[in-house]
Amino acid sequence: MEDNLTLLGAEGLIRKIEFVRIIIQCLYSLGYSKSAYCLEIESGIRCKSAEFELLESQILNGSWDDCISTLNSLEDLTDGTRASALFLVYKQYIMEFLKQGNDSLALGLLRKEISTSGLDRGKVQKLASSILSLKEIKLFSMNDRAEEPWKNLLMELENLLPPPYMLPERRLVNLVEAAVTSQIDHCIYHNSSDAVSLYEDHCCNGDQLPTETIQILTDHKNEVWFVQFSHNGEYLASSSSDCLAIIWKVLEDGKVTLKHILQSHKNPVSFVTWSPDDTKLLTCGNAEVVKLWDVETGTCKRTFGDHDFIVSSCAWFPDSKRLVCGSSHSEKGICIWDCDGTQIKAWRGMRMRNILDLAVTPDGINLISVFSDREIRILNLVTNAERVISEEHPITSLSISGDSEFFIVNLNSQEIHMWDVAGKFEKASRFIGHKQHKYVIRSCFGGLNSRFIASGSENAQVYMSRNLGRSTYGTDEVLSQ
Repeated sequence: MEDNLTLLGAEGLIRKIEFVRIIIQCLYSLGYSKSAYCLEIESGIRCKSAEFELLESQILNGSWDDCISTLNSLEDLTDGTRASALFLVYKQYIMEFLKQGNDSLALGLLRKEISTSGLDRGKVQKLASSILSLKEIKLFSMNDRAEEPWKNLLMELENLLPPPYMLPERRLVNLVEAAVTSQIDHCIYHNSSDAVSLYEDHCCNGDQLPTETIQILTDHKNEVWFVQFSHNGEYLASSSSDCLAIIWKVLEDGKVTLKHILQSHKNPVSFVTWSPDDTKLLTCGNAEVVKLWDVETGTCKRTFGDHDFIVSSCAWFPDSKRLVCGSSHSEKGICIWDCDGTQIKAWRGMRMRNILDLAVTPDGINLISVFSDREIRILNLVTNAERVISEEHPITSLSISGDSEFFIVNLNSQEIHMWDVAGKFEKASRFIGHKQHKYVIRSCFGGLNSRFIASGSENAQVYMSRNLGRSTYGTDEVLSQ
């Protein structure tokens, strides 16, 4: 009785009896059966509840009527859980009759007990069909080891009955994992997939994030408008208002060296994007065309767009064989091409206003585009379902997380809004702190599993914030400098 009242922890939130019980369960699951049994004896606390041990004894002894009475006497069971547990027992009860050749008793039990017990009619009908099935009867023939069906029944009841009658599987491990995950989520610098130590509270220093300048690149002759690393981290691409794009090779020490200067655009190059396999690069001229480059040779392989289709944005599909471009001219819409220049699909017409930005989710399922400053359209390319999100302020850029679940948009109101692709957010999560008044400011996901949101700023600083996914729904987060 004393253990039932004893509380542990500085806050007095943990019941001792529950704590010991899940330790015993953990020891059994790890294979330390002797230690678990000794702890049960010493503490007087059993891993399995007294009610379940009674059920186990009744099942192993074939006392089916007593087992049914025990299940009916258990408190705090929902009607659904009780009905499911009774169905499992009734089913085994009937199979025992069938094994003994007492078909009439099996049918009688089905008619009198199960049919009037309020169990799910569909399950009852399925059970009745199984009685007539030779395959089902053979499955429970006398040649089977008698204890096996009972073991299966006990396992099903263990998974079905809720606490305190049975403990959820791996309860202690799940609790510890939840605590570690919470510490990681609140660690502002965490950016590693390595296991963390349980010996102390987790906290990273700033070494996992780049905070110091190690190299300054001066090969561009004018403003640099966009930079992006390749997916494999071996290259860096940059574009500039000097009408050039440059591919840089990343060295082992983290510094970069010039690999190719890409010069073919007549206007400033506003955007670059790597193919998912990193063998090709797209460069987008400002109100001009898109050019496809071979990364290894630095040669231009093809041009997309012309005077009739002025390209404003472009993106790759995950197969690295198709690309999509949006036009800055109303009614010109969106086009999908293959790398040979063949148009695969196009959306044009009156409802296709000027496209400011677009992106394809990494899983290739959704096409997200920004229409006429403030409208976001999410098109499911598999089902053709479409969803529209309206923002109150003009949008300047769009970026999608690596897991295809979230996207962020920069607004000229000095806010970054994060939405989920599936449409479960009723309102956006907001990130503030950076400065944006005059120029196009882009933000992006970064770090392991898109853990961070990073943004440029007009005060010559980079701002970052933790991305906690759905736990940030509807919240306001301040970007750290």
